[in-house]
Amino acid sequence: MVNKIKAIYFEEEKPTAAEKHVTGIGGVFFKSKDPKILRDWYKKHLGLATDDYGWSFWWHDKEGNAAMTQWSPFANDTKYFEPSEKQFMQNFRVNNLDTLLEKLKAAGVTVVGKPESYDYGKFGWILDCEGNKIELWEPIDKAFL
Repeated sequence: MVNKIKAIYFEEEKPTAAEKHVTGIGGVFFKSKDPKILRDWYKKHLGLATDDYGWSFWWHDKEGNAAMTQWSPFANDTKYFEPSEKQFMQNFRVNNLDTLLEKLKAAGVTVVGKPESYDYGKFGWILDCEGNKIELWEPIDKAFL
């Protein structure tokens, strides 16, 4: 095991494109008593350029392409995180969402609902082994530029 970790750490073994499904953090979503007050607090005290959706952090991937990660407070009564009862939900940027969902379902992972497509990407949802809802996003970052 140590040799495997060492090989990965020193990049002697890299996952193939087919094995690398998650490409980054797409977003961090959490419940809040008052999302507007919280967004305003982060804007005032931490300088985040918040808007009605939270804050979009822009960065570049290894190929130099513009990419975005979203930070978003949701109202405590949101139904978006269901069926999870957690106060948070993670969003992971992925490649080939449809293929990934098929593989996960075949492996016994619970897929929630059906994938949805928008101008800015395709979304799917799963539950991890503790019942946390995970949003998977195959992004079209250029839609935000």
